[in-house]
Amino acid sequence: MLNEPNGALLEALKAVVGPKGWLEPNDTYLTERRDLYRGRAAIIMRPGSTAEVAACVRLCAQARVGIVPWGGGTGLVGGQVKPEGPVPVVIALDRMQAVRAVMPQESAMIVEAGLPLQLAQEAAAAAGKLFPLSYASEGTASIGGGLAVNSGGLIAVRYGVARDMCLGLEVVTPQGEVWNGLSTLRKDNTGYDLRDLFIGSEGTLGIICAAALKLVPRPQAKSTAFVAVRGVSEAIALMDALQDASGGAIAMVELMPKLGLEFVYNAHPEMRHPLEADSDWVLLVELWGADEQVLQDVLETTLAAHFESGAVLDATLAVSEAQRTGFRAIREALSDAQKISGGASIKHDITLPIASIPEFLERAAKSVQSIVPGARPCPFGHLGDGNLHYNVSQPVGGDAKVFLSHWRGVNQIIHSIVSEMNGSISAEHGIGRMKTEELLVHSDPIKISLIRAVKSAVDPYGIMNPGAILAVGA
Repeated sequence: MLNEPNGALLEALKAVVGPKGWLEPNDTYLTERRDLYRGRAAIIMRPGSTAEVAACVRLCAQARVGIVPWGGGTGLVGGQVKPEGPVPVVIALDRMQAVRAVMPQESAMIVEAGLPLQLAQEAAAAAGKLFPLSYASEGTASIGGGLAVNSGGLIAVRYGVARDMCLGLEVVTPQGEVWNGLSTLRKDNTGYDLRDLFIGSEGTLGIICAAALKLVPRPQAKSTAFVAVRGVSEAIALMDALQDASGGAIAMVELMPKLGLEFVYNAHPEMRHPLEADSDWVLLVELWGADEQVLQDVLETTLAAHFESGAVLDATLAVSEAQRTGFRAIREALSDAQKISGGASIKHDITLPIASIPEFLERAAKSVQSIVPGARPCPFGHLGDGNLHYNVSQPVGGDAKVFLSHWRGVNQIIHSIVSEMNGSISAEHGIGRMKTEELLVHSDPIKISLIRAVKSAVDPYGIMNPGAILAVGA
């Protein structure tokens, strides 16, 4: 059973970090991005070093007080806020932003967990390398938070997810000890891989304070196309053909529906649709490699073949970096534009076997209509790794509050279809507090048993992010 923090604990915590290392509770650290949860805290701790994090955790462990780790606050499943139960202590890593080392010969760098993703990318670029993790919130999202939820993003089809880009970690355990696993070795088979234990654990097993990250060569050339396709099956076939013809050069392949593009152009009238053909589905495809002409030839030849078969209806290739950036901006604007133009939406972050996506979309659309007639599915996302953001906008002219009252029912039916088709109910956002019940329903019971066993062994008093992944008492 966790306790409420008392005055003595708060004074001891303040003494550890000094006057610059703590704040009174405020909205920045207690408001969830979608406004679905409102967190609570007795104090916001902002330690400046791993040693200070460890000292804070030791004090909370001794007092049996819950801790909520906070990275950049960009999580979308409520993992960074705790609305229920005994009031916790929030430990924010946003003062810990040092780039400790960049090692080009090792193709690695070591950074602190509070460093925003964009600054990590810039540090790699300054050394002539690429840190290949990218998503819309990269200016704010932190390295530690991204690893804690095993984030994905736009170029995961080429480079993988956060787990694939991490070589080692420095972690403060629930006992306040520091595990120094900041190795940059590619091969180290000395027992259990503790790095993979903490990645994706959403702060429930410890606090990631620093990470050794994998760097890769920067692409020398890029070729980008905006493509109208006849259907999703044709989009998948085109993607496979491009991957084969280019020798695996696809770095990005994003699927967007007609409705989503309408939302974007309504919200951003300065943006222009790059295509003339009217189609229900569009692909944004980008190839990365060493020779731009080679990439361009692959795109043109493959698109021409699929145009002749009727699979491709229209296509525009970027002829400048400005045009390439404009293509990407359309995709990156889609999520916010849906809120601006489409009103309330019920959202899902799912993964499916790629070949199953066309069938899923058909089944899901019919199921949504059975619950909310007139609702408008707006699925988009990372076709190359099977990750769809299956968002559903409210009916035209409908009441937002009434529509959102169906959130649970729509979630349940979509997640049930995903599970039946051997997919996952969480692709890159995690479980947080939003999906704890769904996790129990759609996971192998043995998996849940093992998760409970690991949590109990590593955090026997349950102080680390209580209620995330597994609801308290679940």
